[in-house]
Amino acid sequence: MAKPTRWVTDTKPGHSQWYVDRFRQLAAEGADLSGEARLLDALVPPGARVLDAGCGTGRVAAALAARGHDVVGVDADPTLVEAARADHPGPRFLVADLAELDLAAQGEAEPFDAAVLAGNVMVFVAPGTERDVLARVAAHVRPDGLVVVGFATDRGYPVADLDADAVATGLRPEHRFATWDLRPWRDDADFAVTVLRRPAG
Repeated sequence: MAKPTRWVTDTKPGHSQWYVDRFRQLAAEGADLSGEARLLDALVPPGARVLDAGCGTGRVAAALAARGHDVVGVDADPTLVEAARADHPGPRFLVADLAELDLAAQGEAEPFDAAVLAGNVMVFVAPGTERDVLARVAAHVRPDGLVVVGFATDRGYPVADLDADAVATGLRPEHRFATWDLRPWRDDADFAVTVLRRPAG
């Protein structure tokens, strides 16, 4: 990896295992961990091929696979990918840096109908690589496909920067919401869910 991600530099030792344990506990308690997947499922056709970029423990990928989609999850953290593989058979989970993403080199050359970056992925990538991440993820999505991004707005990556990076990488902003369950966007919202499209032509 060219630059360490904020997931590495801005968290304490043991954070990855804490994160794994936290989501295993939430799942055991019956928490709703499928909100992002429900939105993606509504945006794509049945049996779509979906890239879960920054998949973490695999909860979004698993929920999409349960809905009949062909899912590949990718994360830079081997601890999270190992947990995803253990907890969620079905999707394929790979270790890769999103800023340098090349899934064809890992046997996944077929383009995706959509990609999702949930769980604050964009504010945990290495500083200055946000545009590279969007470009590499978009390169894996077919023309007219979607890239759906959700993150907290108070983590140093304003939505205006996302919009500029999206346009610079050839993505077209289509929708923005304040939550994954489609509450209306407000300028003072503390979270943003943005639907971007890779133009067909």
